[in-house]
Amino acid sequence: MQLTRVRRQRSAAAFAVLVLLAGTSTLLRSGGNRHTAAASPDRPAAARPVHQGPRPAIVPRSAWHAEAVDTAPAARYAPAVKAAVVHHTSTPNGYDCAEVPGMLRGLYEGHAHGRDWDDIGYNFLVDACGTIYEGRAGGVDRPVVGAHTKGFNEGTVGIAAVGAFDRGAAVPRPMLDSIARLVAWKLGPYGPDPRGSVALVSTSDESRFPQGAEALLPVVGGHSDGYPTRCPGAALYARLPEIGARAALLQRR
Repeated sequence: MQLTRVRRQRSAAAFAVLVLLAGTSTLLRSGGNRHTAAASPDRPAAARPVHQGPRPAIVPRSAWHAEAVDTAPAARYAPAVKAAVVHHTSTPNGYDCAEVPGMLRGLYEGHAHGRDWDDIGYNFLVDACGTIYEGRAGGVDRPVVGAHTKGFNEGTVGIAAVGAFDRGAAVPRPMLDSIARLVAWKLGPYGPDPRGSVALVSTSDESRFPQGAEALLPVVGGHSDGYPTRCPGAALYARLPEIGARAALLQRR
């Protein structure tokens, strides 16, 4: 009886050693960590990288006296900003930057009352000195739906360069730098690379794409990419890849 008990104890000990060796082998094969992704299917995915540049200085609507034109209606918001659409205002170049607030009121007047948009169409405007102005009401840090590119206002930010930038025109360096900073900040932090393209759905047959069609557009594009127009002018349009590359650098991509 005692011999049988000893044999049973030895058998149990041998079985425990085998289990321990098997576990050690598994541990070694997994690189010293049993809790691998394969062994833990419920493990949360790694955090997605955040790509967003710092917020630039922005002159508020109150500073250029937008209220002198009219009171803007309640804003509409998109889930996120997926792309930037660059425009020019087609106003004369060579202005003194101190004159810009009055120019903005004139643009607002034309949009709100001349085109029945109720508010200025662009989300932001940038002058030759690189000053960024808040355009359409609703909050600079929110994805406000503008009235700047028919068919693709939803999920885009409209940025207007103050001036006319047709072929042969010089585009001021401070203006380019400020547009890049604004793009780097306004694009959604988990959004597409500003050097690439993004799929957007057209909401108007008057755009270059039928309503409901999915269009692959530049993340940093011009008004002419989605709508039949020469805006933002050939000179500025040619600089959009440079703006996208600068924005990507500011986002630390």
